[in-house]
Amino acid sequence: MRKIGLGGGCHWCTEAIFNSLKGVQKVEQGWLASNGSHSTFSEGIIVTFDPNLIELKTLIEIHLHTHSCTKKHSMREKYRSAVYIFNEEDFQDSKAILKALQTDFEEEIITQVLPFEAFKLNIEDQLNYYYKNPEKPFCETFINPKLNYILKQFSDQVDTEKLQHLKINE
Repeated sequence: MRKIGLGGGCHWCTEAIFNSLKGVQKVEQGWLASNGSHSTFSEGIIVTFDPNLIELKTLIEIHLHTHSCTKKHSMREKYRSAVYIFNEEDFQDSKAILKALQTDFEEEIITQVLPFEAFKLNIEDQLNYYYKNPEKPFCETFINPKLNYILKQFSDQVDTEKLQHLKINE
């Protein structure tokens, strides 16, 4: 098993996306921090995954396509666009993956590769938010479109059993 941290948008959204993928064993949702100028906590998740079932490149690609990875906005401190890595090999690989995926986007990707420093888990009521509350307006408005996107664009990677309710509503 390997780990990677991801941040960029609402952690409820990010958690739901990565909880819906094959090869993802666990998603921890809360706040991540790196070091230096990125030591403040920002919403994000830690993904534990089986690299034999889903590649690091696929995780990063899905992450880039499901949040505003090219937009600099006033909420970037709360929603830092980042890949948090746990070892030097993943640092180099993640940098190369971001560079290769730049061709998917017209604007420059602002997502940073940062060393993982610290994590604060969210409170229990907020964990697995989408799967506990799929009918909530926030979930229907903001998360369902992202899940429908991964169903269409990354169908081989999606655990369709978990998202059957979306297929019915399409």
